[in-house]
Amino acid sequence: MFLIITNQILKMFLILIVGYICYHTKLVDHHGNKVLSNLLLLVVNPILIVNALQMDYSVSRMKGFLLAALLAALTHVVGILLSRVLFPEKRSRDYNIEQFSSIYSNCGFMGIPLANSILGSEGILFITSYMIVFNLFCWTHGLMLMTGNASRKQIKKGLTSPVMIASVIGLFLFVSQIRLPSVVNETIGYISNMNTPMAMLIAGVSLAETNLFGALKNRRLYLVTAVKLLILPLVMLVCLSFLPFDHKVLCAVLLAAACPCATTGTMFALRYDGNYKYASELFAFTTVVSMSTIPVIIYLAERVLPI
Repeated sequence: MFLIITNQILKMFLILIVGYICYHTKLVDHHGNKVLSNLLLLVVNPILIVNALQMDYSVSRMKGFLLAALLAALTHVVGILLSRVLFPEKRSRDYNIEQFSSIYSNCGFMGIPLANSILGSEGILFITSYMIVFNLFCWTHGLMLMTGNASRKQIKKGLTSPVMIASVIGLFLFVSQIRLPSVVNETIGYISNMNTPMAMLIAGVSLAETNLFGALKNRRLYLVTAVKLLILPLVMLVCLSFLPFDHKVLCAVLLAAACPCATTGTMFALRYDGNYKYASELFAFTTVVSMSTIPVIIYLAERVLPI
């Protein structure tokens, strides 16, 4: 399992390098990266959710799906509490980036291929459940954190975002077992397959706009990394170890929580004129470090979580 996960992460990192090269060879500039970010957030990601839920319904799968959603909500609440304590507003002008990065993981862009490699199709279903809760929190709490706007209008905007609409549609199709026509299903499959490559390309371009070696001098970079990749996953591992539930559900939730900082943080920062360079530095650094931490977390899960 160690080699499977490491191999998958290495592939993603190589795509990130391609994005890095594309920026330095002037194939993509800052404006182009922002357009790609919007396309991924508003088109590819919603379609991915619908595509992932086009599978056979069963009571056991639905129970696992709901359990994964409940545990995902717990994970995000724990993450929010930890981030508020460790990254208060008075400590840093970029506290919003640090809080967002320590809470929200790359559960869709990295979680889905990793879950598929070690847990199979049911792992994808449970990661999708985590993603839906992630998007619910991200497009409400996360959006307010990144924009500084906590108005009712902003919350409504988040709840009616394309990913939330797609989540409702996908769940309806899953429960009702309505299957899309084959030509439509194959089309959304093609678009869904763009998810991880496009996310890594965007991250690579954003990384190329930053001074990562200079960023390594920032001690807060290491604190965010420790919280995201070690403290939060280990806290959740302890919590999950007391729950006598489906091993695949628990592993999928823990895997999603152990993923590096969400690419969405960079995309939100690009979209809402935040410190996207710092966000991309956090994403890139945690992605590299996660090549060693995710296998360790899953190794511990295999021995601690109930089977």
